Amino acid sequence: MAKKPLGVDSMGIQKTMRFSDYLADCGGQFALNSMSGLISAIMYFYTDKAGVAAATAANVLLAAKICDAFTDLIMGRIMDKGKSPKGKCRPWFLRMAVPAFAATVAVFTVPKGLTGFAQIAYLFLTNIFLTGIVSTAIAIPYGAIMVMRTKSLEERNTMGIFRAAAGYVIGMIIAIALVPITNLLGPNGVADQASYIKFAAVVGFISMILLLILYKTSKETAAQEEKPDDNMPFGEAIRKLFRNKYWVIVMVTFLFVNVIYAISGASGTYYAKWILGNDNIVGLLGAVGLIPTFVGFAIVGPMTKKFGITKTLKISFLLGIGGNLVRCIFPGSLAVTLIVALFTGFSTIPMMCLGGTLNSMAMDYNDYLYHNKIIGMSSSATSFGTKVASGLGASLIGWILAAAHYDASASAATASVRLGIYSFSIYLPLIMTIGMYLMICRFDLEGKYPEIMAEIAARNEAEKAAQTE
Repeated sequence: MAKKPLGVDSMGIQKTMRFSDYLADCGGQFALNSMSGLISAIMYFYTDKAGVAAATAANVLLAAKICDAFTDLIMGRIMDKGKSPKGKCRPWFLRMAVPAFAATVAVFTVPKGLTGFAQIAYLFLTNIFLTGIVSTAIAIPYGAIMVMRTKSLEERNTMGIFRAAAGYVIGMIIAIALVPITNLLGPNGVADQASYIKFAAVVGFISMILLLILYKTSKETAAQEEKPDDNMPFGEAIRKLFRNKYWVIVMVTFLFVNVIYAISGASGTYYAKWILGNDNIVGLLGAVGLIPTFVGFAIVGPMTKKFGITKTLKISFLLGIGGNLVRCIFPGSLAVTLIVALFTGFSTIPMMCLGGTLNSMAMDYNDYLYHNKIIGMSSSATSFGTKVASGLGASLIGWILAAAHYDASASAATASVRLGIYSFSIYLPLIMTIGMYLMICRFDLEGKYPEIMAEIAARNEAEKAAQTE
């Protein structure tokens, strides 16, 4: 039976994506967020399960994340120069499927008895293997393939929503289930290293399967009419990106939101254990967080159609700012924490859904300015900044705990430890959300976008006509 024609979107651009394509595509985000989610939660594993000093763990995580960020730039160039008949992006999903499983397990398999430099080396190398090699070799092509698969802004929005939903599902599974499940798997109801390894193995295996499905179904169907990115020198590409103010705005907004993601992923267990009195409460917090998440995924599409992309983001950021201000007033109240989570949980959902679309619009503006989308470097340079931010977010927790003289074996939190936990759980997310609101207020590309795309299309047609004369 012949498939129903897809037709065109509201701008007259040919559609290329079916429902099954969106489902297969979002599996890549599941794999990426499973890696980042486990890394975000690994600080607690290091300090409370593997016996690593908080300052050591924080420094290792930041150093690994900085190296990881630089590998993004290298991966962008490697991808742009790829000559595979399957495309520039698609082959990497197959190449990294098995390594994704191995690397996910390796970060939790810290050999017992390791101390000093040997311990630091193992932590650093396994983090680099997972984030700097495997995750990077998936994330850069995965970010770029959105532009390669479709030219339709509507389809890119839908891809972003599906991706965000899949990524958030695994993120919430880790946030909600990691502590309770590892406690259940551990001896006498208390998690140990073996229980964390078992959890990582299951998540890594699922990620491997989803990457294989993504490889089989993804196609780079959108013809690229601009100059190939691999003809542009590295330095020139970077300079041009920083002269595109919209790309800079997107990058900085990604920096802020990734600091929030990193902090929220790693801080919840500390907050539940030392402020609310029981680390299993993190599961309740995560469960409540599912409500605004599902509501967010359901209404982001309608909100975008009614208000537009940037106004939708402004509304969500204002809700996040208000929620964190309330938490500043009642930091130790479980009831307030749960209620406010409905608003702060929603505040980042639109950015999760629409961030890829913002980046693709910035790439199209590159085309408008330079006759070149600069796809590979746009994706890798943005990822460079966001990975530094996520590493900084996770490391900030370790540094603050170290400064507060955190003792995992203490019977109660000291005043300085409580202040430190408030700082990275409430105050820093508030500052970052204000920063995102201020940045998105400067993103006025959306109103200019139809005119810009029409001018690009007219220019391309004129160039084609000149070549045939």
